[in-house]
Amino acid sequence: MVNERLRRAMHRAGLDLSTLAAAAEVSTKSVERWIGGGSIPYPRTRYRVAAVLQEEESYLWPESTNTASLVGAELVATYPRRSDVPRHLWTELLRNSSRDIDLLAFAGLFLTEEHPDWLPTLAQKARNGARVRLLLGDQEGTQLAARDGEYRFGGGVAGRVSAVLSYYRERMPRQVDVRLHDTPLYNSIYRFDDEMLVNVHAYGVLAAYTPTLHLRRINGAYFNTYVESYERVWAAARSATTAPEA
Repeated sequence: MVNERLRRAMHRAGLDLSTLAAAAEVSTKSVERWIGGGSIPYPRTRYRVAAVLQEEESYLWPESTNTASLVGAELVATYPRRSDVPRHLWTELLRNSSRDIDLLAFAGLFLTEEHPDWLPTLAQKARNGARVRLLLGDQEGTQLAARDGEYRFGGGVAGRVSAVLSYYRERMPRQVDVRLHDTPLYNSIYRFDDEMLVNVHAYGVLAAYTPTLHLRRINGAYFNTYVESYERVWAAARSATTAPEA
């Protein structure tokens, strides 16, 4: 099986077979075997390659690490509030992604209003071939009304969804797929390839003031749970261009 993580890490670092081989002090044939999944470097070489690529050794070769030692390894950082997440991290993760960009929220208006690079970068990623999927709250459903009552916004949540939908409709190319969901929002999910920010919600507390997890997929112990949750919501959602069923 091709080691896609290693291949993409080399691409991000701007290294080809020969330059990585030179840095790791091995032959290009060895690097080819690593990428092809035919072999795994010795520990000292793994450490050297991980340092050159600025990645965790356990991320590049998870199968070489004892499973017990991976407990919690996917948890890169935790923040007591979403507002504590470093401002640059949102767009940095977006810029570094190339395959899967997924968003699940009721509105996520802070991304479009507080990060000027969010919309143009997202649009360019879609044009470059990334799969971009946006799940926003269904204004015709019951969940937005329930959240309004919880926050005592008086219809404000639906208004925020309308605002963010207008941003995306005006700026996003046709490749971006937008759906509306009417499911309880236990977490807001922001996926960027093999990295993810999960905003954990608490009753009666605004999302900006609830904890946020930064995950990086290694063995999937944490990451895959939220991927599965996202896919379930996606399957139940309706296209933003269609009317709700009577």
